Amino acid sequence: MREIFRKRILFIIILLGLWEATALTGIFPRMMFPTLGSIWQAFKSGIFGGELIDNASFSLYLIIIGLVISVFLTIILSTVAIMSRTFDDFINTAVAVMDPLPGIALLPLAILWFGTGQKAIIFIIVHSTLWPMILNTVTGFKTVPPIYKEVGENIGLRGPRLVLGIMVPAAFPYLLTGVKIGWSRAWRALIAAEMVFGTAGVSGGLGWYIYQQRYLMDISGVFAALVVIVIIGILVEDLLFGYIEKKTIKRWGMTV
Repeated sequence: MREIFRKRILFIIILLGLWEATALTGIFPRMMFPTLGSIWQAFKSGIFGGELIDNASFSLYLIIIGLVISVFLTIILSTVAIMSRTFDDFINTAVAVMDPLPGIALLPLAILWFGTGQKAIIFIIVHSTLWPMILNTVTGFKTVPPIYKEVGENIGLRGPRLVLGIMVPAAFPYLLTGVKIGWSRAWRALIAAEMVFGTAGVSGGLGWYIYQQRYLMDISGVFAALVVIVIIGILVEDLLFGYIEKKTIKRWGMTV
């Protein structure tokens, strides 16, 4: 993980250097292509003023609720799909139809059903994360070699003990990949939904913050919010998911 972290730092340094060099050439208007110093000032002002922290906390709150609901539904639907061939075909059809459908395309319906509030955003997050998580979970269970199940049954494992003791660990790389895809999709859906709701006057979240700064032509503030999203993404990817991978997949010698 340290090697990956070092590469990320090197990539970010190179990217920042290119950005600053381009900004200083004056090819693009300074207001549209701010320098790193201007972005840093906007970032510092947003952090110490509490506005960025409050909006980031609100966005994370909505994402966590949406992901928890998606994980709960994924467990139920995937379990039924594994147990029933008919329901498995139904789930495959539902994934094929719903997964390519962008969450933002359902936003008018979500507003109609739930209004311009948290429920509509959570609905969009659940829709955007549920289908890839189901697809990975069902695929993971299907790829477990039958001999694993036979070994578990031979040592006396049945029912939930067989699932938790054999099936889940064997399919874990797929399960974790599904959660990681859900996490990234949740951010995309959330920011898009919050920016649209911003036009309806409902405040809250980093998407709303970005919309506000764009409306005020504070492009440095827009980039400051994007920096916060990138930092959260790197921390969750490298620290949380990296730690889980280290303690499970890598320790067990498994790969997807």
